[in-house]
Amino acid sequence: MIKKQDRRLRVGVLGCGPIAQFAHLESCVKAGNADLYAICDAAPDLLARMGATYEPQKIYADYDAMLADPELEAVIVATSDAYHVPMSIKALDAGKHVLCEKPIGTSVEEGEALAKAVRRSGRVLQVGHMKRFDPALEAARDFVRDEIGEVLALKAWYCDSTHRYTNTDAVQPLPVTSKLARKPGGNPKADLRQYFMLAHGSHLVDTARFLCGDIIAVRARLNERFGAYCWFVETEFASGALGHLDLTVAVRMDWHEGFQLYGENGSVIARTFNPWYFRASEVEIFHEKTATAHKPLGADGHFFRRQLEGLAQTVLEGTPMRGANVEDGVASIRAMIAIARSVASGERVELASVSGAV
Repeated sequence: MIKKQDRRLRVGVLGCGPIAQFAHLESCVKAGNADLYAICDAAPDLLARMGATYEPQKIYADYDAMLADPELEAVIVATSDAYHVPMSIKALDAGKHVLCEKPIGTSVEEGEALAKAVRRSGRVLQVGHMKRFDPALEAARDFVRDEIGEVLALKAWYCDSTHRYTNTDAVQPLPVTSKLARKPGGNPKADLRQYFMLAHGSHLVDTARFLCGDIIAVRARLNERFGAYCWFVETEFASGALGHLDLTVAVRMDWHEGFQLYGENGSVIARTFNPWYFRASEVEIFHEKTATAHKPLGADGHFFRRQLEGLAQTVLEGTPMRGANVEDGVASIRAMIAIARSVASGERVELASVSGAV
């Protein structure tokens, strides 16, 4: 059980749908330095159910009313992608800190508008790339940052499985749904290329950047067969390292995610599990100098709680942000757009040149 600190960040969760139920509401309750102060949703039946279950201090049916509460310090934006930017900007303008689900937006212009709002507000915004709080991946990143020397290459893959819902339905409670839930216009899954890139590609791109730094250019190919989508992406990092990213939805096998990273003073091999198992990655870090490898356990695999605690630590103690900031979020959008543009043209695309939407 996590010990609660005396001073805790008062958090409001916007949206009580599946992602809030599976990740964020529990994270607020379990966090050592944060509390579930308020919840907000447009669906009154869903709001009542979640209020009875998690017992926040305040329950709001109106977002503006929640933001007007002077006791509220931070907001988790756990809504559909289309609402991420406008709801985050509202919170920032109201003087609240923000943890926004990924991706932060679907276009460069949206992302840059949010970045401008962050700078204007002076508040903290963290993007919900929770894999940065996988303790085994943090250990790998630390090795890359502090000991590996120059990075030669990264091979990373994120392959969703045809069996993922069979697996996750066995370990997750059924989400509470409402016919009154507010949804954006149109069907977000109408364009599966876009949907899969935003939902899954954003994780793969951010993991690559977390390990190896800025991506400056990509060359991508896409193969679509038997209802499956496979992107192979040649990646150029600002450091001079090369990358190969494999995004496949969905493989006819178990969930398949991980990476191999080769550097001057060692290498890293990682296997990452379906996030809803709350299990840290299996990482093997090889040190060339001693010809030995070590495997961090990463016993605390609640990435969603850990990312909230990271935000709260930054806000309450002024520590450097451990998670993804708004610039990281914009960079992810640029990378995803560049991948789409390269698939369409067959050419190398520099991230600095792209605009528009994924």
